Amino acid sequence: MTLNRRKITIFRKLGLVVSILILATVSLNLGSENLIWSEISDKSSLSYLILINSRLPRTITVILAGFGISIAGLIFQQISQNKFVSPTTSGSVSGAQLGIALSMVLMPVQKTAIMMIFAFVTSIITTLIFMTILDRIKFREVIYVPLLGMMIASLISSITTIIAYRYNFLQAIQGWMYGSFSLMISGRYELIFIVAIAIMLAFIYAKSFTISAIGQSFATNLGLNYQGVVRLGIFISSLVSSTIVVVVGSIPFLGLIVPNIVVLYAGDNLQKNILDVGLVGVIILLTCDILSRLIIYPYELPIAFVVGILGAFGFILMLLKKGGIS
Repeated sequence: MTLNRRKITIFRKLGLVVSILILATVSLNLGSENLIWSEISDKSSLSYLILINSRLPRTITVILAGFGISIAGLIFQQISQNKFVSPTTSGSVSGAQLGIALSMVLMPVQKTAIMMIFAFVTSIITTLIFMTILDRIKFREVIYVPLLGMMIASLISSITTIIAYRYNFLQAIQGWMYGSFSLMISGRYELIFIVAIAIMLAFIYAKSFTISAIGQSFATNLGLNYQGVVRLGIFISSLVSSTIVVVVGSIPFLGLIVPNIVVLYAGDNLQKNILDVGLVGVIILLTCDILSRLIIYPYELPIAFVVGILGAFGFILMLLKKGGIS
């Protein structure tokens, strides 16, 4: 029986990887200019330049973003012990957007590295505020916790909008509020590789995050530094959120929906499911990216709109199911 389960798990993961390879191939071939693969070996050809400077950076960014956001959501759900929490519903993403706005006000010379630092710091601060308030709540109703996070996120977003109005860069800041992969070209996407560092940390400490989900008292009795694990989870989530917001913009609901999808067929063990969560996140984001480029082809919609629509429906279904309506 154990051997059969292992085989099923291996085949499932292989199926997810094959799906990603197929979708990535479609993504690489999709665009206003058709790639001529026989010319790729010629570095002076148009197909080579398009592939290296545009299509490949975009596909790499989608893959890392999908993997990173999904795992960040999974970690957040473990440390908060709530299936409705994610970087979007905890204020992490809104905090990163506030950091971008502050960097535009305080730093006369705009540099991506400085913007990243501001976004990372404010994302951590906002997330810590959420977790601190959460720790002080005695009765944690499952649905009330994400509502708390969304209230904090709404407040932070309002502050960001006010700052943008005050200093006349509202139109500029909107680029970070609605995620889009359309500008992912060589020279603009490289910061996304920071997400790979966060992903590696998540895999290294997967067992600790799994234990933390059983609660502070039990985890501490098992010898786990519970507060240290929570702080690490906040660090990883904020690092992923701020990096993706700076590079791509906000991508809603992905970190909320994907872990819950994987739980339906693979159970609730983070250590065992972390790879599946990342792979499913990549599949969903690649699919949404392809749809965003086909709906009004040859133009494209921001990825935030497509993911937001699908994610909103998924979130509503989760609420209905948790409420016992369905």
